[in-house]
Amino acid sequence: MSIIFKRTKILATLGPPTSNPEIIEQLIHTGVNGFRLNFSHGDYSERDDQIRWIREASEKIGKPVAILQDLQGPKIRLGMLSENTSVKTGDEIILDYGAKHNGLTFPVQYNLAEKVKPGEPLYIFDGKIRTTVLEIVSGTAIKLRVENDGTLMSKKGINLPDTDFGGDILTPKDLRDIEYGLTKDIDYVAISFIQSADDINNLRQILVAGGSKAHIISKIETKAAIKDDMLEEIVKVSDGVMVARGDLAVEAGAEVVPIVQRRIIALCRKHGKLSIVATQMMASMVDAPEPTRAEVSDVASAVIQGADTVMLSDETANGRYPLETVAAMKKVILYTQDNAPVSPIQDRVASLKKQRDAISAAAVSLAGQLKVPAIIAETKSGATAANIASFRPNLPIISVTSEPRAAQQLALGYANRSYVRPDSAEAGFDLASELKAQGYFGDGPAPVIIVSGQQPGIIGTTDTIKVRILE
Repeated sequence: MSIIFKRTKILATLGPPTSNPEIIEQLIHTGVNGFRLNFSHGDYSERDDQIRWIREASEKIGKPVAILQDLQGPKIRLGMLSENTSVKTGDEIILDYGAKHNGLTFPVQYNLAEKVKPGEPLYIFDGKIRTTVLEIVSGTAIKLRVENDGTLMSKKGINLPDTDFGGDILTPKDLRDIEYGLTKDIDYVAISFIQSADDINNLRQILVAGGSKAHIISKIETKAAIKDDMLEEIVKVSDGVMVARGDLAVEAGAEVVPIVQRRIIALCRKHGKLSIVATQMMASMVDAPEPTRAEVSDVASAVIQGADTVMLSDETANGRYPLETVAAMKKVILYTQDNAPVSPIQDRVASLKKQRDAISAAAVSLAGQLKVPAIIAETKSGATAANIASFRPNLPIISVTSEPRAAQQLALGYANRSYVRPDSAEAGFDLASELKAQGYFGDGPAPVIIVSGQQPGIIGTTDTIKVRILE
């Protein structure tokens, strides 16, 4: 048989319906390449179980699987209300940190008086109720003017698209969660509501100081982050970027999301970074066993744009059909990759600056000319395989590394199927021969391209492209 892997990967969020070892194993079999642990919910004992179940299932199946820790960030919410409260256009209401609900005074779980300025917009309940800041009433309270009729309820989220948080985006809860993650088998840490490259650098310092090798995923969901002079800087200092389309739509407007998604994927490809498209990709399958045509088109568009990963949120965290959703998403990915080439980006080749980039580009070009069934990448940190993937070859990348962490991180990388093997001068060829014996490259002799270095196991020494024939 010929080797067939999804080139765009699937990241699934765990929740009550999927938080058990049997379902996790089934999800991996069905097509999940990584799991998102949403630290806005749940406790550490629950996370301990989930991480253990994922690793046990991964080892049993023999397939590296990524674990992503998604930090809550400054997700600002109303506090508990004594009852649902209707508000009308023109009403003036008070949000007061730590107060109790009393008439048109509402508790809020963050001291907004320290951040907002008069005239700034403030959106409540996913933008369903829009308000404008009128004044700072006290050290903990602000006054708002309601711009449309609606109903306020307990714990509903608040968005402040024009408010500058001044780098104060890691909350005390986030810092506790990071400390927890430093002691666990975490591959990626996703940071929410970033506004500048400094936010990523600050988190990087914490992770490095804690001895973590986790990669950082920047969630793009603010107006500040998508400014032309900021977005590329954020991509450069990140290991990957998530298009967090839900909050981004509220903060910047739903109409900007498709264009921002294209820009982010293109920038990630240009700089060899992981790209994740998230939010409502198959939202109807929370309650239905089949996706809508619009959802199928949404997933297919992400594949054609060259996204590394597409993410499921409520579909697997709270939905009735998690396995069916993953199967449907995989079906769309496979059909799309077989029938529509990934859209090219013109400045990827022009951006080549490192030897590894040039080697990767040459390997992909040579693979196309020789029509080989796969590229074999020997990689210590995963960087070589990720660089090859950034050129979006229309064939599998078989990555071999001695580092389990690198193999797990590559599980979300475009076209990559990673294997853990000891460092050796023939690690790539030995793995290719192993797969050939299992029938992955069909009958008869098969050429493969092997990208490697003359110093196996040493990071940054990739310098060789070899064409080998598998008998």
